[in-house]
Amino acid sequence: MHNRITQLFNIRYPIIQAGMVWASGWRLASAVSNAGGLGLIGAGSMYPHVLEEHIRKCKQATQQPFGVNVPLLYPDIDQLMQIIIREGVKIVFTSAGNPKTWTPVLKAAGITVVHVVSSSAFAVKSQAAGVDAVVAEGFEAGGHNGREETTSMVLIPAVCSQVQVPVIAAGGIGSGKAMAAAFALGAAGVQVGSRFVATPEASSHISFKEAVLAAKEGDTALSLKKLTPVRLIRNRFYESVKAAEDRGANTGELLALLGRGRAKKGMFEGQLDEGELEIGQVSALIHAIQPAAAVVQEIWDEFLQTCHRLSGLV
Repeated sequence: MHNRITQLFNIRYPIIQAGMVWASGWRLASAVSNAGGLGLIGAGSMYPHVLEEHIRKCKQATQQPFGVNVPLLYPDIDQLMQIIIREGVKIVFTSAGNPKTWTPVLKAAGITVVHVVSSSAFAVKSQAAGVDAVVAEGFEAGGHNGREETTSMVLIPAVCSQVQVPVIAAGGIGSGKAMAAAFALGAAGVQVGSRFVATPEASSHISFKEAVLAAKEGDTALSLKKLTPVRLIRNRFYESVKAAEDRGANTGELLALLGRGRAKKGMFEGQLDEGELEIGQVSALIHAIQPAAAVVQEIWDEFLQTCHRLSGLV
């Protein structure tokens, strides 16, 4: 396929692997890029020297384009950006912050910049900041999420109607059928997160991957909206947060409850009761651990089949 997203990133398929904390290291990013999509290293869970190592290993593992996802709310942001520029990374996805802060710096270094948004208003601001594309991430998505709770079915066309830059759909997308639906709503590409957690190349703990496979409809919920909203699997930690929120806990109490390293404890170390287990609603539709290349190919093949089937209806 040749469209605005494949041309922007110089990739075969308009399928982007989300840069998820504790899952998206160089192995996953390079595997997706080698399969024809765009792999992203998730810098949010990495110290600067760790990110540098992952970028260098990714360069060795693939000759195809790859990028880095940087949540702007994390510490060490200056160092992370310096490493990205110094190492010659060509594509950066930013999220959870103001795109005006870093987009001009990255663009000046010749980097293609994409920002993740949860509303059409933020999409317009991102376009004004000079980004090359936006990711419209619906309420169904895992990890850090928007407070608006707008679903992908509403958000994607809303964003597409407000901006001229290409729109990448995210949130609830784990199949070719969902990809076709996103394209029908105006998207030029899709970003897939949860599906790539359930791959051998993802760096997350096998116990977390198995918890994703076991998840059913309703097993995830948006939490911690007084801090930074995040979608979690309902476990003992989630229930303690919910109880605190139900009794009106303030941000200080919630921060104390969250503590440090909660996401690492759950997703990387496999402590399923006390850890933070970030995953999307689409986990209810994931039933097997598959190689990343197989996921890319399955999504693409099903996308083509779905488009062909729908074309026969008119």
